[in-house]
Amino acid sequence: MLSDAIVLPGADTELFADTTAVADAVAERILAAATTAIEHHGRFRLCLAGGTTPTAAYARLKDAEADWAHWWIYHGDERCSPARDGERNSSAAGEAWLDHVPVPRLQIHAIPVELGAEIGAAAYELIVWTALPFDLVLLGMGEDGHTASLFPGREIPEDRLVMPVFDAPKPPPDRVSLTLQALANSQQVLILVTGDGKAEAVKRWRQGEDLPIARVARAARARSRVLMDRAAAAV
Repeated sequence: MLSDAIVLPGADTELFADTTAVADAVAERILAAATTAIEHHGRFRLCLAGGTTPTAAYARLKDAEADWAHWWIYHGDERCSPARDGERNSSAAGEAWLDHVPVPRLQIHAIPVELGAEIGAAAYELIVWTALPFDLVLLGMGEDGHTASLFPGREIPEDRLVMPVFDAPKPPPDRVSLTLQALANSQQVLILVTGDGKAEAVKRWRQGEDLPIARVARAARARSRVLMDRAAAAV
C-alpha cells in the first residue's frame, strides 16, 4: 500500500501501485473478514462484484485454505442472459474461484436473471432479505461512476432491496441490481477502483458529485473503504 492520500467523501482510501496489488489486498481482506464473521456468528455472508479486478481477486482464493462450509455467496448485480452465459458475473466468479472450492452449492445464490429482470429481481429480493446485513460487500466503479447496475441519473427505489434495470447505458440493456438499501447494509464495504479509465469519475467523486458509488459509500452502515491503484487516482 502506498501512502499518498486521496480524499473521497464518505469513504477511506488506500492507494496501491497497480491492479495486481489491489487484487492481492482484496483477497486478503475477504479471507480476514470471513474468519472474523465465522468466529462471531457462524457464517460469512459475502456479496460479490463483477469486473476484471474483483475476478482477479477471486482467482487468488481458489487455492486458499478457508472454512468454506460456512460461506454464503450473493451477487450485487447481474446481466439478463441465459443461466450458463459466460458473460454473467456468476459465471466469471465460478470459473475463477467458486467451482474449485467446497462452498455448498445451496449457499451460492446466483441472481435468476434468466427469468427476466422483473421476476428475477422479485425472486432475489426474498433471498437478500434473509441475508442482511451482509458481512462484506464488494463493489466496483464504472467510468461514469456507476456501481453494480445503479447508473447516474436513474431513480433508485427506496422501498426495494433488489430492482430490475431496463435500458442500461451499456449492454445488455436488461439487468437486476441490488439497491442502495441492500448494498449499504453491510459490516464492511470494499470499493475497488483500478485503471486510468476511472480517473475522471474519481475526480468527480472527489469534487462531491452525487454519483451512485458515492451514494452507496455515504449510506454504508460502516465507513466504506476504497482500494485504488495509481492509475485510477491519476497520481
